[in-house]
Amino acid sequence: MRNLFQGVSAFPITPADHAGQVDTDALCRLLKPLVHDGVSSIGLLGSTGTYAYLSRQERRRAIMAAADCIADKTPLIVGVGALRTDDARTFACDARDAGADGLLLAPMSYTPLTEEEVYQHFVAVAGATDLPLCIYNNPGTTHFSFGTDLLARLATVENITAVKMPLPADANLATDLHRLRQALPSDFIIGYSGDWGCASALIAGADSWFSVLAGVLPAHAVALTRAAQTGDATAARALDARLTPLWTLFKRHGSLRVVYAAANLTGLTNAEPPRPLLPLDQPVRQELSAILTELGAL
Repeated sequence: MRNLFQGVSAFPITPADHAGQVDTDALCRLLKPLVHDGVSSIGLLGSTGTYAYLSRQERRRAIMAAADCIADKTPLIVGVGALRTDDARTFACDARDAGADGLLLAPMSYTPLTEEEVYQHFVAVAGATDLPLCIYNNPGTTHFSFGTDLLARLATVENITAVKMPLPADANLATDLHRLRQALPSDFIIGYSGDWGCASALIAGADSWFSVLAGVLPAHAVALTRAAQTGDATAARALDARLTPLWTLFKRHGSLRVVYAAANLTGLTNAEPPRPLLPLDQPVRQELSAILTELGAL
């Protein structure tokens, strides 16, 4: 159950039209290369999957289509975040019924949440199914940051088995990982997001990379992860260095906008980000096209 969250988890976009109806054919086109290239799991309806912009019906359609497309070849993790606890519990049950293997939960809010409110929210959602659940610590979108004490408290809750961490502000990943290892159970899975720092996280001993890149260029992410996790730090850093121009675009324009454009340029889908998000302008798309060509993706 805990191994579900280890390795490289690919987070694809969820292609949809301007009304928010998911293009399930395009979604399957996005997922097939992930399975073929050997990602450890697929993180459907994460932040890159724009879960917050989709209705319950479209979330469920996306999960069912993904489960059918994957056909149990790769574990399926599904984001179930919602403003209301009862809705998040409903989304968790929907995900289970539609074929998910695990859940990912971020503490969405409009009114800022207290630690006790977040704790009770996670206990309620974790108890809605028997699926393993990963804590999504994403202060950039939720404006809530999990402290070590809260993570340690949640790690004792049944079904909560992993955490998806942001890159530490001081960029000292080894220190951050050591701090977490000291506070959390030995079998609790610790992974990171923020693609430009995840090679360093894996080299430092993180269990997993929750990867935006892997959702559109899975072979590159898989190769980097395998190099790092087999102890070949030199190869991992070399692969990471090749991706530096892409990381620069991620940081400058937001990884979500960049991977939508990458999916367009590679012919996987014509879908655009949900409004009010806007697609990249033409000069940046041309810059991205040159980077993808250099990486052999075009």
